[in-house]
Amino acid sequence: MAKRAFITGITGQDGRHLAELLLSKQYEVYGLIRGQNNPKKQIIEDTLPAVKLITGDLTDISSLVNALQVAEPDEIYNLAAWSFVGGSFNQPILTADVTGKGILNLLEAVRIIGADKKVKIYQASTSEMFGGLPYNRPKEGYDEMSIFHPRSPYGVAKLFAHWSAVNYRESYGMFISCGILFNHEGPYRGVEFVTRKISTAVARISLGLQKEIVLGDLTPRRDWGYAADYVEGMWLMLQQPKPDDFVLATGEAHSISEFIEAAFKEVGINNWTKYIKQNQEFIRPSEVDVLIGNPKKAEKLLNWQRKVDFPELVKLMVNNDIKLQSK
Repeated sequence: MAKRAFITGITGQDGRHLAELLLSKQYEVYGLIRGQNNPKKQIIEDTLPAVKLITGDLTDISSLVNALQVAEPDEIYNLAAWSFVGGSFNQPILTADVTGKGILNLLEAVRIIGADKKVKIYQASTSEMFGGLPYNRPKEGYDEMSIFHPRSPYGVAKLFAHWSAVNYRESYGMFISCGILFNHEGPYRGVEFVTRKISTAVARISLGLQKEIVLGDLTPRRDWGYAADYVEGMWLMLQQPKPDDFVLATGEAHSISEFIEAAFKEVGINNWTKYIKQNQEFIRPSEVDVLIGNPKKAEKLLNWQRKVDFPELVKLMVNNDIKLQSK
């Protein structure tokens, strides 16, 4: 009998990649989608027709109870969040309600239907919980025991969600694993995120459709991996005999400038600086300077392996956007 999976955030980058992975493993996949007129609904219906969509909202526990009763999942992947870090400064309360409190509603819904001892749950935690400050930055990168110090409403909300998941695991014996994922990108990434903003703009510049890219600070360094590799790590976490927390990362960091340089290189442009315009409006009130993860635990216990390195990731994204912009 096929396993059944329930994914919140099915329309996001990770949700789409995860749905593809689970369908390839013969799962029945159910996805939670907000609103009957959600503009992303059609994308899922067109690209992943086997996914069964259920209308609901992480802020509405009654809709979650209904969704879980319909899906009857063996595995739950909570990927839904207000996940744009910069935007969380403008909408901190919404971020707290969805990204932070949403997992509490979901966990309570699981308990209400009596599935707390049956279902395995994945909680999407984030490297933004660490904050990247010098005092708590390990030389080998952040691992599962590193000190948290979030520096955005998004990071704060995610930390609340993370500790809530850990608390329910310890208090009620629920199988809940948290994936502390460092930045992971790909062709499904939204254009509001800096990596996709860059890859789209570079594609358009190469095609003569755009003249410049407007960005904020170019110095922050991030541990960037490929999203499709990371969702495999999520799945592996729920195949273990016991729940636990795992960092997924590459172990190396690159600046936004390096991403820009690599992207322009893909279209044969070496002097990229003349295409960049900086705007103070894109600089956050508090910035995370450096985030580097240490994935040794996941590599050892999950046998998790990455297939796409940084140059290949940039190449993949730029080439995909060239195809999209050429249509």
